[in-house]
Amino acid sequence: MPQPALLAHDLVRTLGDRKVLDGVSLTASPGHRIGLIGENGAGKSTLLRVLAGVDEPDAGSVSRPADLGFLHQELPYEAASTLATVLDEALREAREDLAQLDRLAQQLALVPESEPAHAGLLDAYGARLEQAQHRESWDADRRATLVLDGLGLGALGHDRTLGSLSGGQRGRLALAALLLRRPSALLLDEPTNHLDDSAAGFLEEQLRGLPGTVVVASHDRAFLDAVCTDLIDLDPAVDGPVRYGGNYSAYLTEKNAERARWERRYAEEQQELEALRQTAGVTAHRVAPDRGPRDNEKMGYGHRAGRVQNQISRRVRDATRRLTELERTRVAEPPRPLRFAAPDLAAGAPEGALVSLRGVRVPGRLSVDGLEVAEADRLLVTGGNGAGKSTLLAVLAGQLAAGGEIRVRRGLTVGLLTQDTAFDRTDRTARETYEVSLGARRAEKVPLGSLGLLHDADLDKPVGHLSVGQRRRLALALLVARPPQLLLLDEPTNHLSPRLCDELEAALGTGPGAIVVASHDRWLRRRWQGRELPLEAGSVR
Repeated sequence: MPQPALLAHDLVRTLGDRKVLDGVSLTASPGHRIGLIGENGAGKSTLLRVLAGVDEPDAGSVSRPADLGFLHQELPYEAASTLATVLDEALREAREDLAQLDRLAQQLALVPESEPAHAGLLDAYGARLEQAQHRESWDADRRATLVLDGLGLGALGHDRTLGSLSGGQRGRLALAALLLRRPSALLLDEPTNHLDDSAAGFLEEQLRGLPGTVVVASHDRAFLDAVCTDLIDLDPAVDGPVRYGGNYSAYLTEKNAERARWERRYAEEQQELEALRQTAGVTAHRVAPDRGPRDNEKMGYGHRAGRVQNQISRRVRDATRRLTELERTRVAEPPRPLRFAAPDLAAGAPEGALVSLRGVRVPGRLSVDGLEVAEADRLLVTGGNGAGKSTLLAVLAGQLAAGGEIRVRRGLTVGLLTQDTAFDRTDRTARETYEVSLGARRAEKVPLGSLGLLHDADLDKPVGHLSVGQRRRLALALLVARPPQLLLLDEPTNHLSPRLCDELEAALGTGPGAIVVASHDRWLRRRWQGRELPLEAGSVR
């Protein structure tokens, strides 16, 4: 039995007054792993919800496999439910396969081959056997142990309640449950959030081994590079969303070339339109049909005038016809992409140490024997979940009390971008929030729109209506609009589009001031040029 494809045709979905999906079509055949990329708000999560049937499109249709799996943000269980409950449900279909195969085998043994019912039982057994092989049902319990270990959950007791797990652990448990089910089509929204290197690598291996369809929305460039066979860019394009064959590296090459072609085509059409308007609107006026003959041309005026007017009329008609056609079919102007444009992320400081730590302890979270951050440092803090990366940044920012010796230069300005962004007044617009936080003079000197972190259309939206990624970019804008001498960034590439991630990374490597980045972003870490501080649960010496 061939695996069913996931099909979507001409999907339209409007949220509020904005058309998020406009005529999106998708064919996802078994064996294809399709990545959805684009700016925040481009429609990635909306498309996944529509494909999953969680949200209904305003127009268009979706054909999906009956056993489709969708990674929800929260597990559909009560807080008192246990890990064992989740695993039993994830393994239920595999166990049903084995029970049904036993039942059918017993019935086949009792029904003679000459009986009409035998053929039907044999067909049912064959279909169930194929399904069990697809789900690897005989190996389900062993795979459960393997998947839990691979996602960093192996040490959790099966009697642990969901309410006792962290948000990251619950997210990984939801992912584990889907991998155990092995559905024909798997839809994932930012699956590598809360995964360390080992767990992300394990997930990539698991997804590459699935026989069905995978559609995933992700900002994780290393993940997209390792997993995807195709990428669909939902950002505006001349002919709508574009599907690229290959992984993220192949996409980057083709995307840049495609943008250049769009800009060149638009510029050429604009030049042609201007020339046609000149021909259609000016030529006939310049050589007016009622101009009288000059004295030296009166003898042949009638013949020549008629010929000239015929030529002019033909040129005007041709230009008008081409102008009408081109105005109907011309490409739209390429929208201005977000381009990170902060001049400097951090401010310069006199030479010497800005912060030094000696024998610093946060019980159960961090132990640092020694660390010094100098005036122009570029320091990357790495480590698995629970290693203390966020804790270290909070200590450096002076926002978390710690034992030991902490020396901070007098008058040092520090800015911290946390993972969880919250604003007190969500009714204020992004622009108002920016102006109130910075003051009118600074906001006028460094306009929010000039930083390339929010689209113009989002500047006057209430903060409460912005996406998680947009709120995080607003928080980053507030930091870099008045650069601190020590800038601390906790997972800065989370919720940023791949393009903005690339541009932010380029900005991190240059300019004055000290920057400390805590990140699990493998793409960023592979390209980091500064110092690196690996943390392990325990101590830094």
